[in-house]
Amino acid sequence: MGYQNCRVVYGRMLVDLGKKNDRIVVLEADLGKSTMTSFFQESFPERYFEMGIAEQNMVSTAAGLAISGKIPFVNSFAVFLTGRVYDQIRQSICLGKVNVKIVGSSCGLSDFGDGATHQGIEDMALMRILPNMSVLSPADGIETKKIIEAAVDYEGPVYIRLNRNEMPDMTDEHEKFILGMPVVMRHGTDITVFATGYMVWKALKAAEMLEKEGISLKVVNVSSMKPINEEAIKDLSTGMKGIITIEEHTVIGGLASIITFILRGWAIPVEPIAINDVFGQSATNYESLLDLYNLNESAVLRAAKKILS
Repeated sequence: MGYQNCRVVYGRMLVDLGKKNDRIVVLEADLGKSTMTSFFQESFPERYFEMGIAEQNMVSTAAGLAISGKIPFVNSFAVFLTGRVYDQIRQSICLGKVNVKIVGSSCGLSDFGDGATHQGIEDMALMRILPNMSVLSPADGIETKKIIEAAVDYEGPVYIRLNRNEMPDMTDEHEKFILGMPVVMRHGTDITVFATGYMVWKALKAAEMLEKEGISLKVVNVSSMKPINEEAIKDLSTGMKGIITIEEHTVIGGLASIITFILRGWAIPVEPIAINDVFGQSATNYESLLDLYNLNESAVLRAAKKILS
């Protein structure tokens, strides 16, 4: 099994797609070496716009470029690109369904060293509530490539959140990405675990551990948070003893909210695993921070046993 950094995959994918499509342009907010858009700058300097630490201007400029026929990718840390620029995204992009791709890097707690100010744990909620916005959260580098390619082909606003750290390859490189469709990563008969981003890996590891105890988890990768195929979610939940959701995001407005809304009226227990309405903090490494917020295999084990008890 290999490991890839989704930011590096994204930067290289932009270059590959830029060679095929001269409509693609990239706008950056002084973080190109972190978001990895510097790869695109090296290859296509005339189609790369360094906007400085002026995210609102960057998004407004991207809207103008899109209206003129370009396919702009705007970039910064997820926390800045969704919070600091919310008004411009709403008014200049979503209201007119303008074809801008917003890529939030260092999402969730993945920027472990810089603390709460740099950790985007509300980004999916902020982008989900906007009409016309699609929200995508790849599970690994393989899926990142597919999602970036799909975003170019899709006409309309797209928000993509990318983890800062290396992640294991876990998705099937031959499986086509379908906007809105959840993907079964592991079949099971007792409990369905809906996971997104790096938490898909945590869910898969937990499923291996619980299998030894005779508990069978179905693990589902929800990389398309919006749109989402509600009938598929219901099908994947039918006949199960309970549901677990796990996300590197606040429990409010993210995956837990999506699944519980879809299954409203169902007599089935749902256990959410998420960040419980608090901010992040600094840590010496990523995994210790995930453990502190109970975003790990142990949390899935506890949730499964709670449902079955």
